[in-house]
Amino acid sequence: MKKQILIVGSGFAGMWAAVSAARLSEQQGNNSLEIAVLAPLPELRVRPRFYEEKVSTLVAPLTDLFAELDITFIAGHAEQIDTTAKTVLYRMSNGAHATASYDRLILATGSQTKRPPIAGLADYAFDIDQLESAQVFERHLDSLALRPSTPERNTVVVCGGGFTGIELATELPARLRARFGDNTEIKIVVVERGPVIGGRYSDALRKTIAEASEALGVEWRLKSEVEAIDAHGVTLKNGERIAAATVVWTAGVEANPLSLQIDGERDSQGRLVVTETLQVPAHPDVYATGDMAHAKTDDAGNTALMTCQHAIQLGKFAGHNAAASLLNVTPYPYRQVNYVTCLDLGAWGAVYTEGWEQAVKSVRDEAKKIKIAITNELIYPPLADKTVAFAAADPLAKFV
Repeated sequence: MKKQILIVGSGFAGMWAAVSAARLSEQQGNNSLEIAVLAPLPELRVRPRFYEEKVSTLVAPLTDLFAELDITFIAGHAEQIDTTAKTVLYRMSNGAHATASYDRLILATGSQTKRPPIAGLADYAFDIDQLESAQVFERHLDSLALRPSTPERNTVVVCGGGFTGIELATELPARLRARFGDNTEIKIVVVERGPVIGGRYSDALRKTIAEASEALGVEWRLKSEVEAIDAHGVTLKNGERIAAATVVWTAGVEANPLSLQIDGERDSQGRLVVTETLQVPAHPDVYATGDMAHAKTDDAGNTALMTCQHAIQLGKFAGHNAAASLLNVTPYPYRQVNYVTCLDLGAWGAVYTEGWEQAVKSVRDEAKKIKIAITNELIYPPLADKTVAFAAADPLAKFV
């Protein structure tokens, strides 16, 4: 009987884990593994681009790739993990339940936006965290064009000044003017509890974000927190009221709650702390990867971030190592020394940095070209060609 590698999730980490596992099995000339991916649909949703327009097009099908590499796809939502029986209970699209068995389990179910108990948040705030919610947000923007022009209609409040909040806020002026006309006075406000713009970034990167924000007319409310959200705007804890027909929540992410079913240490974002081979210490048959894994990237104390840049490499290592453990092959310790930041800044351009010190290497149009190359090409799945896919899935090959 073949050994089963079950990968839960078809995002960046899950898709690459499957391809990497298939690669090692092929290299070993071994037909003893069955690799399966459990996810709602056989597709990669290009989540880093959900701040853009036409979000429904930001999906890459995986059916042909999986067929080419003999990867089984199981359609369903994982609901329960039994590490003793080595099974995953999942719900199919018709509501019925079924069970998938595994010898090695790779958790690649990603992350979700944190939604704290703020009054009105659940009822009135949009988000662009998942494809469906980003589509709802886009339809809402379309509907605004049917309303009379008022300061409230023309104002958007973005709650959270992290990576997603910055990219959305700087893209929104163009998105709103495309709907309202170039002569409409619009207002974009970012609410950030930190004392400076881009507080988690280097001085040079913060200055660039501030410069772009000023040029685009994006306002920042620093050292501010949301008290309540309603149908007509936001009330801050300092008492300020911002009238707005649109409020978007982008403040923080956390690992998919499926991780709570696995015994193990977690970080503040709910990610499972893993070994250098990406195994959960209490359950060596379980590998966590992508946004589910708290993993050291190097010997300098850095850990993987919740980005597709890290998820892609984490997936390649997890898939390789899970297969290696069943094929009597030495695993690879996860390492990802190179780190870059490429932040889209809307019509102003973009900014590209290198290293954990985030040294700015290019800005504006030059950086925009790099951003487009990364998000429109580099992060997409490989061609459904075994040679091409396996070459791209090598964990030791340079990604960036």
